[in-house]
Amino acid sequence: MKFVTYILLYPVILVISHLPFRVLYFFSDITFYFLYYIVRYRRKVVRFNLETSKVSSSKKDLIRIEQEFYRHITDVFFEMFKFYGISKEEIKKRFYLENSHLIENLAKNKKNVMLMASHHGGYEWFMSINYHVPHLPFAIYTPLSNKHLDTLVRKIRLKHGSRLISRYEATNYITTQIKEEKLFVYGMVADQSAQIRSFTYWKSFLGVKVPVFTGSERIAKEHNIPVLFAKMVKIKRGYYKVVVEMLSEFPRKHQDFEITDMYIDRVEKQIRENPEYYFWTHNRFKHMNKAPKE
Repeated sequence: MKFVTYILLYPVILVISHLPFRVLYFFSDITFYFLYYIVRYRRKVVRFNLETSKVSSSKKDLIRIEQEFYRHITDVFFEMFKFYGISKEEIKKRFYLENSHLIENLAKNKKNVMLMASHHGGYEWFMSINYHVPHLPFAIYTPLSNKHLDTLVRKIRLKHGSRLISRYEATNYITTQIKEEKLFVYGMVADQSAQIRSFTYWKSFLGVKVPVFTGSERIAKEHNIPVLFAKMVKIKRGYYKVVVEMLSEFPRKHQDFEITDMYIDRVEKQIRENPEYYFWTHNRFKHMNKAPKE
């Protein structure tokens, strides 16, 4: 059945990937109404997340944010499919880096880069970063349980030169790879809910104590890889820029969790500025009642 799903989906995605943007967004608008008003896809989760995060104190404004979020995330899904068929020239016009000199200067000093982003804006287009940096880009991702769909998603994401590393293999993979005489940029998106383990780092995020991922900081410290934050800004429909900010050029100089704190604080600020562009369908606060007492 999973293979059948793959066989049925692939030609659909192929067709979507070659649609003009105006036609693409026409279908995205139709899909928005279907998901939001008819299927009501994860509406309870989104409403709970918005109310819990208190990104607005106005109920009317929260509903506006909720509706704009669904419009945006529907666009993101269609843009992900479009990514497979879009040309190099077109994607470079629609997605670009600001302050890329920070990465270029590190390359001149023969330094690899840890580039930390969030599920905000058109995050799927980060996979075209190959056109904007001198390093060889790798994105850390979570493989899908359906291997056939995972193959399809990988095929889309690898279209413009970036590569993928499973998060389950990332530590060992990077340790081995870092010995090569090449320059790498590792893309990390670590703003979703971490599992609770024997030791878990908890931090306030949007006013709620939650477990957070610390693997990016650990890898950066182990290899002394400079850490930068990639803030994605939506300019207009189908156009994004990424503002690069330095978090730490020398991560070993920081106390434990200091870099993680800086990253989470940047993500929170980014969300509060434009909450409608964050990925609210994920159950981000599912562990909020398990936080240790202070």
